[in-house]
Amino acid sequence: MREVDLDAFAAAWAERALVLDVRESEEYRAGHVPGARLAPLSTLAAAVGEVPKDRPVHVICASGNRSQWAAERLAAAGADAISVAGGTGDWARTGRPPVTGRAPGAA
Repeated sequence: MREVDLDAFAAAWAERALVLDVRESEEYRAGHVPGARLAPLSTLAAAVGEVPKDRPVHVICASGNRSQWAAERLAAAGADAISVAGGTGDWARTGRPPVTGRAPGAA
């Protein structure tokens, strides 16, 4: 399982990287990285088949713990999954504004 720091993630995000947020719906609605797709850890197993295998997938959570676990599972299923260290919490703390509201689409 690969992991990137927030600066590397921000650069990938600026290039329109695919981002999966594995937090629960309530957490996602309270604030997420713009464009992140919701794929809650509690239902990740059902979404594994929908995760693209032909491009990197950046996996994010609140702090980086759940995203590591999820990225390992996705990688085992053949995805090029990359965990984002520091998660959405660090995204916001470093002045990158999260957005609120419903998911643009689940994985």
